[in-house]
Amino acid sequence: MHYHLNKFLLLIFVLQFFIQGCTKNMEIKKLVSYPKSYEKKSNKKWPLILFLHGIGERGNNLELLKLHGIPKIIDSNKEFPFITVSPQCPLEFDWRENKMQDKVISMLENFIKNNNVDKERIYITGLSMGGYGTWSILSKHPKLFAAAIPICGGGNPAKALKLKDIPIWTFHGEDDDVIPVIETINMVDAINNLNGNIKFTMYPNTKHDSWTETYNNKDIYSWLLSHIRKTED
Repeated sequence: MHYHLNKFLLLIFVLQFFIQGCTKNMEIKKLVSYPKSYEKKSNKKWPLILFLHGIGERGNNLELLKLHGIPKIIDSNKEFPFITVSPQCPLEFDWRENKMQDKVISMLENFIKNNNVDKERIYITGLSMGGYGTWSILSKHPKLFAAAIPICGGGNPAKALKLKDIPIWTFHGEDDDVIPVIETINMVDAINNLNGNIKFTMYPNTKHDSWTETYNNKDIYSWLLSHIRKTED
């Protein structure tokens, strides 16, 4: 009995070690777009949007990312005035996992160093699973982003203090049957209780897809650009 138990525990340890090693060495694929007038050799800096997709777009096919959200908007709008970075989560992982969030931030920081990015205008948004990732990454790196748009996700209300000074505009469908709207309401209430800087749009008679209307709304992009984060360097 003890022999089999020890063998089982050893197997679990080996699997965990293997998974951690794979994650450590794994590179996240990403879809990148640049404004039409972007020039690598220019001194002009551009605002950047980090977009986190939903659970259905996981995998290793970047074309999946164009089904929803920012990549879909860019595919039909070549005049989009942002650099966009859309990482793809591997099928076996989730944006809610710390190790994946660390991978995203590491990738983003490296991208910023090698591109003409305006560090005062870096924004984050995501939908569904990516909405959860947005809330979580934002709470861990509040000094990195100038503003955020989490859509139909949820977060940890206990982290509200870290979020209260960041301009946030969050969206959710009132009748969402995948991620209940209370997930967003709890975050909004927690931040409002601290007199935080948050806006909330709840779509009536709308289920899980609250992202299509949101990303098609030109006002959100003007709103993002209206927020600038002062950097120390």
